[in-house]
Parts: sequence; structure tokens; C-alpha cells
Amino acid sequence: MFLFRGHESHSRSFAKAASWRLLGSIDTFLLSWFFTGNVKAAGAIASTEVITKIAPYYFHERVWSSIHWGAARAPGDPSGRTPEQIKSEGARR
Repeated sequence: MFLFRGHESHSRSFAKAASWRLLGSIDTFLLSWFFTGNVKAAGAIASTEVITKIAPYYFHERVWSSIHWGAARAPGDPSGRTPEQIKSEGARR
């Protein structure tokens, strides 16, 4: 997919979005239950949140995946070397 090409695969971004959403939804359910005292209402709130927040998080991940600012590795470098390491290696040659 050409949209938001970055250093992570789309499946990785989706897996991160889904796992984060699961964690967030459990938190939302517990907080909703605590504040409302109603398990049904808490479940409805948490269920709605899953649907409304997973897509924005996925696209947020894809955008950040295509931004190389602050990344620990150089774009396109599978070795995990930082841009500074690559520069210094090139200067030595």
C-alpha cells in the first residue's frame, strides 16, 4: 500500500493499534464502571470506544511511521544503526 510508507509494516501498525485499543478499552471499562456503578453502561462506553478510536490510532501510527525525525535507526537501514553511526562509518572510508 502506497499510503504512509514508513519503516513499519501495515500489519505491525494494525497489531499495535489493536493491542493498545484492548488495553485502553479495559481501562475505559473499569473507569466507567467506577464512575457510573453500572456494568452495562461501562460495557457500552468501552465497546463504542473500541470502534471510534482504533482507526484514528492506526492512521496516527502510519503517519509517524513515515516520519524519520527522532527514529533510532536510519530510514531503510535494517541493521538498526543510527543515522550518526552511518555518517561516521562513511567518513572513515
